[in-house]
Amino acid sequence: MNVPHLLATGDVEVLGLLPNSSNYTFLARVRGADGAEINAVYKPRRGERPLWDFPHGSLAQREVAAFVVSEAAGWGIVPPTVLREDAPLGPGSLQLFVEHDPQRHFFVFEDEGRDDELMVFAVFDAVINNADRKGGHVIEDGARRLWAVDHGVTFHVEPKLRTVVWAFAESRLPAGLLADLEGLGGTVREIGLERLLAPEEIEATARRIERLVEEGRFPAPSVSYPLPWPLI
Repeated sequence: MNVPHLLATGDVEVLGLLPNSSNYTFLARVRGADGAEINAVYKPRRGERPLWDFPHGSLAQREVAAFVVSEAAGWGIVPPTVLREDAPLGPGSLQLFVEHDPQRHFFVFEDEGRDDELMVFAVFDAVINNADRKGGHVIEDGARRLWAVDHGVTFHVEPKLRTVVWAFAESRLPAGLLADLEGLGGTVREIGLERLLAPEEIEATARRIERLVEEGRFPAPSVSYPLPWPLI
């Protein structure tokens, strides 16, 4: 099944509100012409809570941009995400809904010693300048694959990194992740972000990647309070 194509072209039926979200977030069913069905997380632009530091109506694009960057780097940690202009409650993002146990989140995975997997999340958050990586934004599907979700407040030009994934701060980047960053740095201006982000946000992303490659280390906290709230 081509999930991005189904998300982009299928009929969308809103099933109801998802709980514990700061913006209006809905569970939706997407049905293709061939009868294929998936559930999706639908975030309409008009349901965004206004933020002083992010342009209103831009959070849906940032959700998609995070998916684009994850795919371009070869990390594949963000569920397929697309923009839909024709969704029932207006334009917004549609992301594949990953069935998961909410009691299993980042802090559980950290306790389980899954560092090799979590290192990718640390680098990814640094690249996209994630201002809100809560523990509950790292989830696990039925095959024990980890996924990163909820990327509306990302890609700001100013340092905004607030994440729970600080265990690797200032340690050396593994060779594989460094190679991923080098590849991403060579293509980040050519992967279609211009339809999702402002030019200065794309340039800031490229500079963050360059800095990570030059330093060869996981980032250290750079804001006065580098943790999200609540933590989960």
